[in-house]
Amino acid sequence: MLRACRFQVIPLIGWEGLKVGVSLSVAMAGGMLLVLPFADLAFPQDSPLDSFIVAERLFTDGPESYQGTPYFWLARFSLHLTFGIAPKSTHQLQFLWGSKDDDRTAVITINRKVFPFSAGGYNGFRWQTIPLPAEMEGEKYEILVAAGPGKAAFLAGVRLLIPADAPETKDASFCITSPPEPPAREPEGKPSPIDIEIAVKPAAPPVPPNTQGAEAFVEWRSFWDHPSRRTFSGQAATPTDNTIFLEAEENARRAHEQFLRCHRYLEGWLGVADPHTGLIPQNLRPGGNVWTPENSAADNYPFMVLTAAILNPQLLEDRLLPMLRTERQLTNRLDGLPDAWSFATQSFVRPQVDLARVIFGASEYVKDGLLPLTEWLGPSAWSERLLEIVDDIWKYAPIETPWGRIPSDNVEVNGEQLQTLCRIYWMTGQEKYLNWASRLADYYLLGEHHPTLHLPILRLRDHGCEIVSGLVELYVTVHFARPEKKAAYRTPIYQMMDRILEIGRDSRGMMYNWIHPQTGEHDRGICDTWGYNYNGIYAIWMVDGHQPYREAVRHVLSRLPELTEYHWGSADEYADCLEGAINLYHREPIPEAARWIDSEIRDMWRPQQPGGIIEGWHGDGNVARTAIMYALWKTQGVTLRPWREDLLVGAVQSQGKLYLLLSAGAEEWRGKIFFDLPRHAEYLHLPIDYPRINQFPEWFVVPRQKAFRIWDLSRGESYQYLGRDLSAGLPVTIPPNTELRWIVEPAEDR
Repeated sequence: MLRACRFQVIPLIGWEGLKVGVSLSVAMAGGMLLVLPFADLAFPQDSPLDSFIVAERLFTDGPESYQGTPYFWLARFSLHLTFGIAPKSTHQLQFLWGSKDDDRTAVITINRKVFPFSAGGYNGFRWQTIPLPAEMEGEKYEILVAAGPGKAAFLAGVRLLIPADAPETKDASFCITSPPEPPAREPEGKPSPIDIEIAVKPAAPPVPPNTQGAEAFVEWRSFWDHPSRRTFSGQAATPTDNTIFLEAEENARRAHEQFLRCHRYLEGWLGVADPHTGLIPQNLRPGGNVWTPENSAADNYPFMVLTAAILNPQLLEDRLLPMLRTERQLTNRLDGLPDAWSFATQSFVRPQVDLARVIFGASEYVKDGLLPLTEWLGPSAWSERLLEIVDDIWKYAPIETPWGRIPSDNVEVNGEQLQTLCRIYWMTGQEKYLNWASRLADYYLLGEHHPTLHLPILRLRDHGCEIVSGLVELYVTVHFARPEKKAAYRTPIYQMMDRILEIGRDSRGMMYNWIHPQTGEHDRGICDTWGYNYNGIYAIWMVDGHQPYREAVRHVLSRLPELTEYHWGSADEYADCLEGAINLYHREPIPEAARWIDSEIRDMWRPQQPGGIIEGWHGDGNVARTAIMYALWKTQGVTLRPWREDLLVGAVQSQGKLYLLLSAGAEEWRGKIFFDLPRHAEYLHLPIDYPRINQFPEWFVVPRQKAFRIWDLSRGESYQYLGRDLSAGLPVTIPPNTELRWIVEPAEDR
């Protein structure tokens, strides 16, 4: 149930100096009230000179932010506004309308009259006047603002203006004078204070959402929650070993849930692919029937690839690899740089090349999608695409700086590039990538764009936190590759991190959405990407041994159980939050963090439908990404192929040994078991395995030349293999309704 809190707004007439403080309670889903802070309302410079504001509200606690301005994005929220004043066609309704050099759309319902509205073509926010219907019924305004076709609008404020010559303001004291002077007394006949209600609720998903506690896969719930009671008849194990295998069996059931849900997600999205091109749409809402590099390619498609690579390699060859070929063939706009593609017209969405948009989409694609794929798959067609796009981003880099041209002045793009360049520098050994990354680091750390010394606002959540992690990845890279650069960057890096820790977190260690670094101000909300920032903090500890940074990470992990009842919002927000926790727990295995991760993973999946679609937008891929991270923790990186729905694999690592449990259902299973490599060294050639955004942590790894012994308790036998044999896949047969128990350990330890 939604609730909204009434508040009074005194009409603001057009003399300078008169301001009105307003406090607003915004209704959120589940009846929770979000109390927004006081905001000063003043006669704006860009309002008509013959009008005055009777009400204004800036969305200062909007969950997203662009160029330092908080906003609500209609793809995630809808707004219901009630103005307690009789509607008149002479009034002016305005929204502080956001644009990123593109058109943004909304469907606006005003007293039951529905019409679409679009505006944009600039970069930032401008007040846009909404045409009011000529005739409106009712004693007050009832306005619903929701996503329209095309790109959903993002709004930073709303206001209602009344012309100075309107009948309700006929008193001469309401007229605007130049220069305006404040009245000596309250004007007679001024309008009554206006009652306003604003309710904010999640935008309607493309499919009916699950109700609280609903389960998309009821038939599997008992299997996931209760012991499978497979028959084990083999060599006796110690009581300690038996206890560990029980934990491994529990982990197997937890991993199974993730695998099954991810496979259903993969099938669901393949089912809505464009029949002509085979590409997937960016979302299933009206206007979402387009392929975009920053959404379809960056956040959803890569994790369909990952799911298929682990669970269904045949689909990888039959459907996912052809998508990559088609994407390169159709969507390349500038050499290898892709651009948005319309399924309706089978042509580019934008008739002209918009270089800033093309670079933004390409950067999102490489960092959010192709880079994590490369970390898991190693050399592949997707790593080739990664290098192709990065090279062309820098070929067309348009921004001139004292250090050379860079791709953008957007901190998100540049942060993504820093992360990508550092990793592919190690992967390829090519100095050009480190040179480009150093160019960006010089721009931010040695110039006048330092994130906490110079930027007026630093966003610690998505679409801003990338610069923090990116600069730290460069700092770690030059620690090994260019020590003289590290010496130059050390002080500004610590200035950034110390300031974030000083003003950017609450008592639990949770990061705020944004901070004003110079003033110390911050918003009240906490960000789902808190772990992304702590990745950088921990990475600095790894290379410098700065103990307070390690303790900051241990502190936040130990306090995670205090967030058990906190609702992050979308499944995508749960995914980012859990990813950060899993990645850091891998380095600091604090029990409180493990219990919290286990408790929250089911909440992430609540919106999933029986057909596999989760929330029906590109964020669904991020859910699959985190689910696979979680499952690989529960299997310690071990996978079975081909996967089958009745197959269980779970593992526990203890005292340097891997306790591995395998079981199948009523039919015998034949396939291969794969162990994980030290991928950071094998694929990326990183000098250390520092925490980084969207990586897949390595649990039990088998270096290629190292020998390992497998103790098969089921048969009472042992076998010795090299790591390269284990990672390439060992043939395995699991009898029907049978549990296999293995203990795997380095051979030299025996």
